[in-house]
Amino acid sequence: MADRDSSDDEETTIASDLVVTKYKTAAEIANNVMAAVISECVVGASVRAICRAGDARILGDTGRVFKKDKEMKKGIAFPTCVSVNQCLCCFSPLESDSDVLLADGDLVKIELGTHIDGYIAQIGHTVVIGASAENKVTGRKADALQACHLAAEVAHRLLKPGGSDDAVAGAVQKVSEAFLCKPVEGTQSFQMERDEICGEKSIVLNRGEAAAAARKAADKCEFGVNEVYCVDIAVTTGDGKTRATDTRTTVHRRTEGQYSLKMKASRTFFSEVDRRFGSMPFSLSSFEDERKARMGVVECVKHGLLEPYHVLFDKEGEFCAHYRFTLLLTSHGVDRITKNFFDQDTVQSERRVEDADLVALLATSTSVKSQKKKKKKAVAGAAAAAAQ
Repeated sequence: MADRDSSDDEETTIASDLVVTKYKTAAEIANNVMAAVISECVVGASVRAICRAGDARILGDTGRVFKKDKEMKKGIAFPTCVSVNQCLCCFSPLESDSDVLLADGDLVKIELGTHIDGYIAQIGHTVVIGASAENKVTGRKADALQACHLAAEVAHRLLKPGGSDDAVAGAVQKVSEAFLCKPVEGTQSFQMERDEICGEKSIVLNRGEAAAAARKAADKCEFGVNEVYCVDIAVTTGDGKTRATDTRTTVHRRTEGQYSLKMKASRTFFSEVDRRFGSMPFSLSSFEDERKARMGVVECVKHGLLEPYHVLFDKEGEFCAHYRFTLLLTSHGVDRITKNFFDQDTVQSERRVEDADLVALLATSTSVKSQKKKKKKAVAGAAAAAAQ
């Protein structure tokens, strides 16, 4: 999926109804694939098989929309990853890697993304194998799930035109602390644009003491109308720090770096990456010859042509939850286009948010229709005041 040459007058923001349609079509597919992947997460299921099935479903479903435009690029914007227990993210094992079989009580993080014509919808969810209304998740595992869910709800309400990254990060921190949890250090939510999964603006949760102290005012950002965001919330019962292991990194993304590759295998591999995926993240599992892909990726990463998405782990014995969703900041309100799959009936934490401001914020509606009515009322009030 090589980068496109867009004409200067082509509207690529959500000010265009067509662009909104493409985002929402991508989101509908992401929601359906997530539902299918969740249904596959049962005792004894293979993580490798679930990841492959998720990617195949994305390719199949995106291939059935906008069929008249033969040149339109569609497909995977983030490969299906299924990370179990202390594994936090980006786990998509190859055939040559050890598989993971799901067991009762496993805490499973799912992430995936789709795109239509470069317009991206991302989604992430956490499930507990065997959880139900009759068999609720309790204890520290429930604390992590509830904290992450409510942190995501707070972020949804604060990420709006005129809002700031500091306000979002601060509120997520407070919600996490109410459940004796911490946001995972370095977790980032990014502005997204056409063909760009990591845009100019970002929200960093739990920067860590050194990074927070070194932060400059210029690093701060304010959200604007017609912007799109992938909101990424990860919460742990541990110290918030992630750890790398010897688990193979299989997910990568092309950078803007330039380098003349020396090995033929690397050049062939990188050419296929550029043609099929462009700047979208991909898994090595999507290559027909896994051995050649494993060979080719090494030189590309070494010289900065590809950015690796490392498989990260929490501390042994701790619990981590992860949610991800896509927001459109329209002129009429903030529209969450990827679904919230959290089921409150299956989670029972003994803790709760008691901060009055956060409680009031969580009680506000996120309906776009409600936001439109509120905006019209405010405009009418201002007009009446001006007439007096």
